[in-house]
Formats: sequence, structure tokens, C-alpha cells
Amino acid sequence: MPSFKIDLSTAVVFVATAPTPKLANAKTGERAMDRETGAPLSTVGLLVSDEGEGNLYQVTIAETGYPEGLAPGMPVRVVGLKARDWENEFNGQKRHGISFRAVAITPAA
Repeated sequence: MPSFKIDLSTAVVFVATAPTPKLANAKTGERAMDRETGAPLSTVGLLVSDEGEGNLYQVTIAETGYPEGLAPGMPVRVVGLKARDWENEFNGQKRHGISFRAVAITPAA
């Protein structure tokens, strides 16, 4: 599926929720891993404010892509944010949405 770059060049971005481990299987506790690098994945809540509008994104990122100590309220810069639509069927019910993935999150200067 294609992914789409999100331009944050004029946005202000804050950490909304600290990084938490992303699970591949909630029942077993198996951790989700990056397919290319093998690094463990985490999810970070980001508040993105641009042109008078604010949105909360749950962003997946490899643990190697962010520093320790990211905390709610911290202003950050996001590198390589992309959106991808998804759809699956679980127990006979179709689900769909948009997932967000970033290459790096760094503290804003």
C-alpha cells in the first residue's frame, strides 16, 4: 500500500503521551519489531498544531529513533512522518483506519 508524507514544516508538535512498547500480539506480549532493522517498535502520542487546528496522532517509531526522556508537553521535531491507510477483517468484522510512522523524533531546539 502506498504511504503519504506529512509536511510538518509549519507545525508545532508536542509529545502527548510518552513512548510505550508496541505489541505484535497482545495475548502473548510479543513485541512488534521493525521489518527492515529488527529494532523494537514503540508508539508515541503526538499533538500536532498547524493553521489553527490541532490533531492527536499515535505514531509508530523504532526505539532507535527517539531519545530517552520523551515526556508529555515536550516540544519535538518529527522526521519522516508518513501516513498509510489500512484495512483488515477480524472475527467477521471489517476494520479500517490510518496508521502513522516516523523515522525519528527529537527534542525541539
